[in-house]
Amino acid sequence: MNYIDGFVTAVPNKNKTEYIKHANVASLIFKQHGALKLVECWGDDLPEGKLTSFPMAVKCKKDESVVLSWIVWPSKDVRNSGMEKVMSDPRMDSLMDPMPFDGSRMIYGGFQMMVDT
Repeated sequence: MNYIDGFVTAVPNKNKTEYIKHANVASLIFKQHGALKLVECWGDDLPEGKLTSFPMAVKCKKDESVVLSWIVWPSKDVRNSGMEKVMSDPRMDSLMDPMPFDGSRMIYGGFQMMVDT
């Protein structure tokens, strides 16, 4: 079954167009290194929580929106190999400086799929 890298971050609303460009370039690089698909979602209906919420998780400011993203890989092994190649790909340098969001507030991790219907 596929392997998923998931990400949640806050992006300044003024940087939405730049973020979309950033994501499109990144998706090409990830796909060239084994990813099957990259999905980016702009938060639209995210209630404020009292204990937990997407906005709280990434310390979203009033002029920012939460973005939920995931990368689909064929397997964890392909992901591990591909991610190593992505991080050493020189094209990533142009995506890292400057980034259209605060990477220090990004939450990310790898997930084994359990259900895919």
